[in-house]
Amino acid sequence: MERLDKLLASTGRWSRREAKALIKEGRVLVDGAPERSAEARADPAASLIQVDGEALSCGGYTYVMLHKPAGVLSATEDPRQGTVLDLLPKELRRRGLFPVGRLDKDTEGLLLLTNDGALAHRLLSPKNHVDKVYYARLDRPLGEADREAFARGVTLADGSRCRSAGLTLLGGGREVLVTLHEGKFHQIKRMAASRGAAVCYLKRLSMGPLELDGNLNKGEYRLLTREEVAKIGGKG
Repeated sequence: MERLDKLLASTGRWSRREAKALIKEGRVLVDGAPERSAEARADPAASLIQVDGEALSCGGYTYVMLHKPAGVLSATEDPRQGTVLDLLPKELRRRGLFPVGRLDKDTEGLLLLTNDGALAHRLLSPKNHVDKVYYARLDRPLGEADREAFARGVTLADGSRCRSAGLTLLGGGREVLVTLHEGKFHQIKRMAASRGAAVCYLKRLSMGPLELDGNLNKGEYRLLTREEVAKIGGKG
């Protein structure tokens, strides 16, 4: 049994102060009855908790979409540098979230954070071939020959070979969309280098069926909708 205001705050949608205000206003029902005491206790696994008629999931798994900015690490903690978890409120950090995969420190865009380890494993497993789409700006244009090389699978400087990847040329070839089916270290930068180009800017737009919300500014986050959780195979 946990305090009602704490349970509401654990969803990440409200602070403890906001949760207390909702309860005081009579907008929170527990098993169909209004509860006006923030100190009231409820079982998140057994009680039906509703806010303005919407049933909440106050326990179990959490799924967060973050628009990662440049300059922060895709890690849960680091003694010297800021991490993506530092961008979340403490109510969410207490839920044991971790990033699903990594984005380089200077790379922006879609990052999924969750405490659902099984889902993370499925999304990252090479055998599942979850597509990831990136937008990149380059210091020199790529062309049709480069698109064909990406499709065949380029060989990197260390001799390792990449799987076939999609390359869509934009803006005369200095802007591109890259679709990866795997996740090697600094892969897009190394693939571009193999074709004589350097990446000046990189942003992840999608991961499987999950697309970056265009309304999220850099550093902002939101919880996934039920439809999005279902699309990626999570547990809503």
